[in-house]
Amino acid sequence: MCLGWSVRWRMTMKSGIRRLLLVAVVSGAVVSGTIAGGLAEAVPTPPIGLGPVGTSLMHGDLWSTDSTPFPGPGAHPRLAASSVPGGACAATFVGRDGLPVSLCTRFIGTQRGGFVVPSVTVFDERTAAPIGQLELTKGGLLGGVYGYLDDRDRVVVADGSGAILFVGHRRTSHGATVFVDDRIDVFRHIPRGDAITGLAPDTAGRIWFATTGGVIGIVDRRRAIRSVHLPRGEELGNGLSIRDAGASILTTHALYEMAADHLGQPRIVWRRTYDRGSARRPGQLTWGSGTTPTYFGPGGDGWVAIVDNAARPRLRVFDSDTGAQICSTPAFARSGQGTENSPMAWGDSLVIPSTYGYQYPPMAVTGPSVPSAAPFTGGATRIDVTTQGCRRIWENDDRLATLPRLSRADGLIYGLGYGPYRPGVQQVGPIDVIVTDFATGRRVATRQVGFGPFDEPLELTGTITADGTLWQATVGRMLKITR
Repeated sequence: MCLGWSVRWRMTMKSGIRRLLLVAVVSGAVVSGTIAGGLAEAVPTPPIGLGPVGTSLMHGDLWSTDSTPFPGPGAHPRLAASSVPGGACAATFVGRDGLPVSLCTRFIGTQRGGFVVPSVTVFDERTAAPIGQLELTKGGLLGGVYGYLDDRDRVVVADGSGAILFVGHRRTSHGATVFVDDRIDVFRHIPRGDAITGLAPDTAGRIWFATTGGVIGIVDRRRAIRSVHLPRGEELGNGLSIRDAGASILTTHALYEMAADHLGQPRIVWRRTYDRGSARRPGQLTWGSGTTPTYFGPGGDGWVAIVDNAARPRLRVFDSDTGAQICSTPAFARSGQGTENSPMAWGDSLVIPSTYGYQYPPMAVTGPSVPSAAPFTGGATRIDVTTQGCRRIWENDDRLATLPRLSRADGLIYGLGYGPYRPGVQQVGPIDVIVTDFATGRRVATRQVGFGPFDEPLELTGTITADGTLWQATVGRMLKITR
């Protein structure tokens, strides 16, 4: 994958950090302590310096489960407010002050000028109107969507200057002031032309970063920086998943389990290649897997899952400690054959949305796809994993066009998407909130909140807050969806 537009747009629509707390849902009833697979509740160790649980990371948690401990808008979602922020917001965080803060890409810069400018934007929690923003230096990330929110309500993000920034905000009588409160320069560890694409904290208070060109680095609590370069030719376009023992990193060729040694130097624990196919597939952004690794299973992080890029893509699950394969099965039985979204996880279950055939802006993708185009028929599937193998539980026809969020509190999956596929009509028409039952895969609610292409969901990521509000951006608006 080359740098520039492809990487910037790729980062605007990706997926990356997940994991699970188990408060089970059986036929819609919430049962504390167990879930369908019978595992006990597992909670990631909170990283030092991270903001509120559930609203501080793009993929929900360190394990990248794309799940949340909070209930969502439920079976009767409604659009409570919206605004036009002047750009697409790839990830939204909500801190202790209750203000939504997003990593956005402004179509036209207002402070620095130019086009496609990354920014940190603050929204009013009642009206959804933008009340403050700070434009950042352009880099490879288009706003650095794999940032996170720290315990001081600062967005931690990389920019094009080769620095990790700590962007704070302060409410004022006229809105909000947004400012760089601190920075860590890491440019000496990043080759010319490369850029940070993944950024995440760990449980020891360190910050892990990964570049498109394959540099993996760690910043310790004293701000000492150590890094290692993965094999030449392997590139990254996804985030990092973190557990107590280390980090899971996926390149265009292989899955890595990594750890920090006694000096804080990143090292490879194991490496497993995967079938990357013969070319990029329609509905994916690069040639290789489109998923961020998902930790799940025994202890919450005993297994790690990806979807490969084979001619018929397969779900592959590995033991997180040893790299031994637990199981492998076709990722989809009948729905679209490929995904750019990471699996959602709960207990020993994974839910995989299909993006096969999804049409991204031309500047978003790297190289031609094979075939050159395909219908975006959508579909999602749930697969349960045991040491005896993978078992498909359900598959539906939901045409999800955002990175959906699974609520462990109400057992529902929330996302934006389109209605049933019609031949010749890809991504034009009503945009709906789609609510699906995790247990059965059945549709619980469909409520229109926009119209494409102005409200094209663009595979952006939403956030669910403790009061059940879903904050979800589209290419044209920021939506506040409530009960």
